[in-house]
Amino acid sequence: MYGEDVLAGNRHRRRTIPVVDAEPDMVVEDVSSGFCGAVVGFEYGAVVLEDRHGRRRNFPLEPAAFLLEGRTVTLRRAPAAAAGPARLLTASGSIAVGAVPAQVAKASRIWVEGIHDAALVERVWGDDLRIEGVVVEPLDGIDDLAGEVAAFRPSPDRRLGVLVDHLVTGSKESRIVASVSSPHVLVTGHPYVDIWQAVKPERVGIAAWPEVPRGQPWKEGVCAALGVATPQDMWRRILGSVSSYRDLETPLINSMERLIDFVTVPE
Repeated sequence: MYGEDVLAGNRHRRRTIPVVDAEPDMVVEDVSSGFCGAVVGFEYGAVVLEDRHGRRRNFPLEPAAFLLEGRTVTLRRAPAAAAGPARLLTASGSIAVGAVPAQVAKASRIWVEGIHDAALVERVWGDDLRIEGVVVEPLDGIDDLAGEVAAFRPSPDRRLGVLVDHLVTGSKESRIVASVSSPHVLVTGHPYVDIWQAVKPERVGIAAWPEVPRGQPWKEGVCAALGVATPQDMWRRILGSVSSYRDLETPLINSMERLIDFVTVPE
């Protein structure tokens, strides 16, 4: 008459996510990005994974962030790994590979919209791209992107990655990108009006990027709102505030990592 035994426990107990020591060579998959690789080390509180192509990425040790043999787990640094020697990192978070000379430039390229984009990419991913032999080239906007791509003549061994500003649904940029359909071209981007906005505002010493009225030049509007004389002055301040990927917003980081993976795919 009283139903189930109240001492029998809760039959609908919340599922517990196991905590697993991240042992060397353990193969896991990052849930958010799908990157799968073996544990090869730790840097700055993050686990370093290496995939079957030798590419390495750093991932924070967050709760329920990885798949291990199909199970969702939380990784933690194993005690034995804590005493290992620290490895040097590039500005992008990759493991520095030492005194390896830059490679001869490959046929594949990464295009960005302008010189500011190219300078920021160089600041964070330059070491990685030199090792891979990939050149970053600035465009003067993307209004004729389809024509530029056709002239490039992409192919399986001549891949092209394109980073586009303000790539959001319904934008002019999204309509231009839709005109490019080659399987050897990957166009991705970030939602910010300009690459400036992809730098975390606190790194630049401001609480947030100013709202610029529609129809007003964005960079000039930002300078006016912040009391900066010229866009050149503001750009020097922005670029000087960036030393690694930690200074950038996640959408730009993810887009650049996708492009680098695409143009460096093994033959």
